[in-house]
Amino acid sequence: MLLSLTQWLYTLGPEFGFLRVFQFLTFRAVMAAMTALLVGLAAGPFVIRRLRALKIGQPIRGYAMQSHLSKGGTPTMGGVLILFSIATSTLLWFELSNRFVWIVLLVTLGFGAIGWVDDWRKVVDKNPEGMRSREKYFWQSVIGVLAAFLLVFSVSEDSNQRVMELFLAWVASGFTVDLPPHAGLLVPFFKEVSYPLGVFGFVLLTYLVIVGSSNAVNLTDGLDGLAIMPVVMVGSVLGIFAYVSGHVVFANHLLLPHIPGTGELLIFCAAMAGAGLAFLWFNAHPAQVFMGDVGALALGAALGTIAVIVRQEIVLAIMGGIFVVEALSVMLQVSYFKYTKRRYGQGRRLFKMAPLHHHFEKKGWTETQVVIRFWIITMLLCLIALSTLKLR
Repeated sequence: MLLSLTQWLYTLGPEFGFLRVFQFLTFRAVMAAMTALLVGLAAGPFVIRRLRALKIGQPIRGYAMQSHLSKGGTPTMGGVLILFSIATSTLLWFELSNRFVWIVLLVTLGFGAIGWVDDWRKVVDKNPEGMRSREKYFWQSVIGVLAAFLLVFSVSEDSNQRVMELFLAWVASGFTVDLPPHAGLLVPFFKEVSYPLGVFGFVLLTYLVIVGSSNAVNLTDGLDGLAIMPVVMVGSVLGIFAYVSGHVVFANHLLLPHIPGTGELLIFCAAMAGAGLAFLWFNAHPAQVFMGDVGALALGAALGTIAVIVRQEIVLAIMGGIFVVEALSVMLQVSYFKYTKRRYGQGRRLFKMAPLHHHFEKKGWTETQVVIRFWIITMLLCLIALSTLKLR
């Protein structure tokens, strides 16, 4: 929005020449981060007061950790603060014609809406489980599949018009059109290793990445500050990948696929980082507010969507290792419990409690120790992910 305004003012006369700085993507990214941070810090106290006034407090499950019982009633659905900050900042600073940012915004807000309904049912219906799993998964799948079909053609072409042309060509060809090499599955640490996926393969992979990352972040969000800081770090690294992929010189030099338009995703990533840090101000232990599903589902979906656009799905799994392990711990715990109950008549557990962060709490780690150590691990994984820019 501001970019369009400054471009118009710049045409009015040389006295507006100083506005050329708005043309620089890096400047707008810094301003997007600062805007989201300031909006979040300014709106945070008001949002928390409103949540308390509406009695939107976090319900605690009966089988939760004893140390968490004191958190009952803490305002939840604080993810609306994150989403508001991201949306406001992004709309102000990105180029409005960029299709990638619009797709990421719509996916983020769509998953946020699912989380909103889930959280609302927990609070209003006093049901700690919220939306039933099948219903939640259905709506996640609807948005994930729609986003996947949008992205398969958007990533393959370099203009909005060509995207529609490719879609029509795919339909006319009997759904057999080939995609360019950069739309394949890229393998990090190797030069130009790409596995062709085809349209349906791309859609399936995209669907799994978006829905999987959304639920993985949601499962990780169980301790004060545990999920939001890894989201900030992973999102920031994805912003770097987006900037490189959108810059033809950098992309060719680093042997990454050049995808025109992806650079604008740096604006969204910067806004997400700023909004995340603002939320952490209120979410740090002892938390004044929780993000709830409205924040966790949305942020996870945003990370997955960006990773797909910049063709770094495997890199996302590396630097989001904490999210992956947390999700796997739940899957393994549930599967092993069901298997042993069927085989031995009594369910057994692999971990003291799942997700994994509760296992370490059961082992004697304090909440702060778990959070800080998971942050450190994520930082190391993000550095490994950054190394893939050069190690090919």
